Amino acid sequence: MIPAKVKEILEAHGLSALEFEPGSTPTSELAAARIGVTVGQIAKSMLFKGKSGDFFLAVCPGNLRVCSKKMKQAVGTKVRMARVDETEMVTGFKPGGVCPFGVMGVEILIDIGLSDYATIYPASGTDASGVP
Repeated sequence: MIPAKVKEILEAHGLSALEFEPGSTPTSELAAARIGVTVGQIAKSMLFKGKSGDFFLAVCPGNLRVCSKKMKQAVGTKVRMARVDETEMVTGFKPGGVCPFGVMGVEILIDIGLSDYATIYPASGTDASGVP
């Protein structure tokens, strides 16, 4: 089920989420196959924690990995992947379902590679949902 805060944001912008069978889209590859798009169109959102204690949300194509060195250059501090509990506390979502909309107080970095696609599909609060 799509979280209420995500539904509210989507509806305010005239959008709706795609929902799938729970557990059917746990990876970018499976999500892309389920939707019928390329893996690069799946926008995965991953939370990182800086040495400073600040959090950063990286949104990148599903076929790419986030480079820690490039993240450090972009945010000015060494980063590590946030733990599961940190991700849930900061974003309100579990890893695999992090929606980049409505995450407050976190710098969001979007990979330029996503601009290669007319339509991308980030998660919408669960690992079995997406927003076109």
